[in-house]
Amino acid sequence: MPMQETRQESKTVPLHQPAAPAGPAQTANTPRSHSLALKDRSRLALTGVTRIISCDENAAVLETPLGNLTVGGQGLQVSELSVASGQVQLSGKIEYLQYAENRQSGGSLLARLFR
Repeated sequence: MPMQETRQESKTVPLHQPAAPAGPAQTANTPRSHSLALKDRSRLALTGVTRIISCDENAAVLETPLGNLTVGGQGLQVSELSVASGQVQLSGKIEYLQYAENRQSGGSLLARLFR
């Protein structure tokens, strides 16, 4: 019996791929929903990730519609990544999760001061 070939996504896929045309269910300005599920403090599944800002064995910083999410721990690895759907799975010893508000950049200094 021949073995069935499995296909895994490469971790070196660039996250800044051209966006697909927005369908009727989601327009370009509609934010994705975001969720996370932590199992046994060793596996974290996330949806709605728009960008991986940084990732090493001690921390991963992910951009989500609810703000930047920092995942801290030891031996962290991206075990699955789907650029198109925004799904990410991390594995390792997860010690903390912390959200920070996304800062909007751009505009003049005065415009940012008077928001």
